[in-house]
Amino acid sequence: MRKLAGVLLVVPLLVAGCGSGTDDGGAAAASSSGHPGPTGTLTVFAAASLTGVFTAFGDQLEQENPDLDVQFNFAGSSALATQLTQGAPADVFASANEKQMTLVTDAGLQAEDPAVFTGNVLGIAVPKGNPGNVTGLADFGNADLTLAVCAPDVPCGAAAEAVFADAGITAQPDTEEEDVKAALTKVQLGEVDAALVYATDVQAAGADVEGIPFPEAEQEVNAYSICVLQAAPNPVAAQAFVDLVDSDAGQQALADAGFRAP
Repeated sequence: MRKLAGVLLVVPLLVAGCGSGTDDGGAAAASSSGHPGPTGTLTVFAAASLTGVFTAFGDQLEQENPDLDVQFNFAGSSALATQLTQGAPADVFASANEKQMTLVTDAGLQAEDPAVFTGNVLGIAVPKGNPGNVTGLADFGNADLTLAVCAPDVPCGAAAEAVFADAGITAQPDTEEEDVKAALTKVQLGEVDAALVYATDVQAAGADVEGIPFPEAEQEVNAYSICVLQAAPNPVAAQAFVDLVDSDAGQQALADAGFRAP
């Protein structure tokens, strides 16, 4: 390990278990015992809807720990869970619902019990100007519109099925996408009149799309959970990442991105 210039910051890693909160905003360059902070490569498997905020977390850890390289695999939680149960190496798994996390824990892949760290609800995304004149969830039963949802095996698709059932709507989507980012891209390209995505994705897209909230979304709040994996090649860095997610600073970043308190 190349030597760090200057004086190492001394910040204790307060949490040994998965999902326990800290107030320090993440691991700095050294622990209180004087040992160096996280080094090497950290691999995080995370739900696609976490792309923006988790990428920022990774950048922060790399700045605090110059010998650390944070790599992400963002995809639908179901695809990630399948990859992990088939032996894909990773340090951390963050799922957009507890069902997909359960697939991983049922296989005994967790280092400790996962913890819920945030929540999310669905929102309707439409192209700028709303050419389809979409007004609410009921429009997803309109066969004259071109509509996108997530595939039912991924968390945003499962939530969509639930809200349709709650509202008594027979949805008529034209495409079922592999993750929420793919559904949102259809809107950004003007390929669909509307897509059912997460409210956080609508917010992150900014002026590229318009968002339409709907009251039925509050009946289906997705709980996001995270855990260090038992076979993590870099458990020290993995715990540092989880600590950052759970810290006051991490929770504020999630809130700023539109996520819900856990």
